[in-house]
Amino acid sequence: MRIGELSERTDTSRRLLRYYEEQGLIMAERSENGYRWYEEANIDRVLQIRGLLDAGLPVRIIKQVLPCLDKPRTIFFKDATPEMLALLRHHRDRMDERVRCLAKNRDAIDEYLSEVESCAADKIA
Repeated sequence: MRIGELSERTDTSRRLLRYYEEQGLIMAERSENGYRWYEEANIDRVLQIRGLLDAGLPVRIIKQVLPCLDKPRTIFFKDATPEMLALLRHHRDRMDERVRCLAKNRDAIDEYLSEVESCAADKIA
C-alpha cells in the first residue's frame, strides 16, 4: 500500500510515517517512480509504535524492543544497559497502572450504563 493508505488506516500523518522510516522503525519498498510501498504488516507495526510512544518510551528504546514484538520473536540486545532495563521496567509499570485505571473506569461506565438502561426499561414496562 502507498503511504497515503497507511496513513489513513493507522490514523498517522504521512510526515510521522516518514519519520518512523528514517528512524528504522518501519521499512518501505520503493517503486520505479520512487513512491513508497508498505507491506500490510506495517499497519500493526505503526500501531505498536504509536502505543509505545503513547506509553512514554523513547524512539531509541522502541527501536530495540520492536523485534521482540514480532513473531517469531527475536530477542537481541547488544547494548542492554542496566539503565535501559530500569527504564523499560518503569514504563512497563506505568503501562500496568494505566491498564488498571482504564479497567476501573470501564467498569464504572458499565455500572452506570446498566443502571441507566435498567431505569429506562422500568419506565417502558
